[in-house]
Amino acid sequence: MEEDLDDLFRDDDEDPESEFNQDREYSKEMVVFLVDASPPMFAALDDGGDQHEESHFHVALDCISQSLKTRIIGRSNDEVAICFFNTREKKNLQDLNGVFVFNVAEREHLDRPTARLIKEFDCIEESFMHSIGSVHGIMAGSRENSLYNALWVGQALLRKGSSKTTDKRMLIFTNEDDPFGSIKGAAKTDMIRTTLQRAKDAQELGISIELLPLSRPDEEFNLSILYADLLGLEGEDIAQYIPSVGEKLEDMKGQLRKRMFKKRKIRRITFSIVNGISIELNTYALIRPTVPGSITWLDSVTNLPLKAERSFICADTGALMQEPPKRFYPYKGKNIMFTTEELSKIKRVSTGHLHLLGFKPLSCLKDYHNLRPATFVYPSDEEIVGSTCIFIALYRSMLRLERRFALAFYGSSSQPHMVALVAQDEVTDSSGQLEPPGMHMIYLPYSDDIRHVEELHMDTNVATPRASDDQIGKATALMKRIDLKDFSVCQFANPALQRHYAVLQALALDEDEMPEVSDETLPDEQGMARPGVVNALEEFKISVYGENYDYEASTKAESDAAKKRKAAAETAAMECAYYDWAELCEGGKLNGLTVVELKYYLNAHNLPVTGKKEVLINRIMNHIRKV
Repeated sequence: MEEDLDDLFRDDDEDPESEFNQDREYSKEMVVFLVDASPPMFAALDDGGDQHEESHFHVALDCISQSLKTRIIGRSNDEVAICFFNTREKKNLQDLNGVFVFNVAEREHLDRPTARLIKEFDCIEESFMHSIGSVHGIMAGSRENSLYNALWVGQALLRKGSSKTTDKRMLIFTNEDDPFGSIKGAAKTDMIRTTLQRAKDAQELGISIELLPLSRPDEEFNLSILYADLLGLEGEDIAQYIPSVGEKLEDMKGQLRKRMFKKRKIRRITFSIVNGISIELNTYALIRPTVPGSITWLDSVTNLPLKAERSFICADTGALMQEPPKRFYPYKGKNIMFTTEELSKIKRVSTGHLHLLGFKPLSCLKDYHNLRPATFVYPSDEEIVGSTCIFIALYRSMLRLERRFALAFYGSSSQPHMVALVAQDEVTDSSGQLEPPGMHMIYLPYSDDIRHVEELHMDTNVATPRASDDQIGKATALMKRIDLKDFSVCQFANPALQRHYAVLQALALDEDEMPEVSDETLPDEQGMARPGVVNALEEFKISVYGENYDYEASTKAESDAAKKRKAAAETAAMECAYYDWAELCEGGKLNGLTVVELKYYLNAHNLPVTGKKEVLINRIMNHIRKV
């Protein structure tokens, strides 16, 4: 069996046997939406006299719908369930009163979101009262506790999956801060106690409970009555919870169509510092590119995903090979056989540990050294106890020294690298943390990764044009005028990606109209029309081009000049083909050509044509030697 020799020793970072991929985590999220369906949720909100008045129930359904559409794009492996409580009808595996689990055919109660689920869920509000119904679930004289039942059903739905690799959550939508308000005495105390115990049991199983309170008009949601104890909030956390929830609701309603990646751990590495002292670090990708999802091939008949399988057949006998194939390399007339494990060991030039080499001034680290996205590192005590303490000591020392970064060696199975570890202090504001404390691991380039920029003029006799101090000052003033304050790449979504998912959504949900997609990358015409920006732009234009500069005439002249240059280049290329330039260069016969003939070669290869004949000849000879 023949092997592709070029493919034999290829670099394969996706090798499943590689130790660098064994620590990668692919966790997912399981969410149960618990929506209060009691009559107060259907009361119309005061929205300024609009005929189509919304209710808190409508707001909750709209948030969930937007979340499902966003989740099916950005995190399609997550699993969700939708559960209504305080309902007339009941539908749940525990057969508990007042709880209705909404679902569609051919889908588990807790499963990945589908287009059919979204389509039918968007229509549920119209038929909710008729098919499901709304009741006051917790009333005086009744032992039914619909909130307790909803927590029980949500906990049962989240029983599958490991809490170590899966984030399990229950989200409660309600505008009732005191669901037991109509009950008095010992009965109320007992219901509160059992409800809080049910919530505590769920939290002990690794299930987090979140509340999205919907405040009534002119009435603030009081967390202290019940939900502060249910969520485990104390002191200042209670006052800060409501504002953060408002932002979360807006995020759920106004999510852009973009691939969203949670800042999950990429891999775990060992950091060797000195004299056998090693600590454990987790690496994270803070920013990832947004790209469309991978293609899934479906069967044309059943519409089910296809699974690709590969079999090896012996070229000599035609028999199906049962043993894993071996690779070989011809050496002195013999085929030297290698197993996959042997090749993996051959390619492994490093243990994969991070080794500290020393410290250098931060001025040695240039912007152009950052050739690929940096990795954020943070300590972990999972395997090596005390890693956090040692890392914090090193981190604080680097912050105290300020203008220093740590130089280290980090090698993968195929790409060993020198890396720079730059400490970053924590940045916070009134809304919370903006930048986390830790270190950025910047992958430094090899010497041949850096290319020197070619000079504008190769002829040293010609002066290189430079801007005057006045032009530099005008340019600086213009840049300050149009500078984006607090700019971040995360502020702008990819418009092509938004449109891609808008088309998919319209096709999957049979929507008649395409969802509106806003392109935030377009120039801000209103901002550019401000008097300060216009004046700065005009002053810069005058300093560079002069007061009597005519853009249209200049553009026309440049267009005519470009046409002439193109025609001259085509003529030069035709004339250049008649000469054997390599032979003329080796034989020293370039001196016998005229300047016009020499310029044929220079124009054909887009080289400068300025200078005396000797300069032109040297320029041609240098170019031929490089080629």
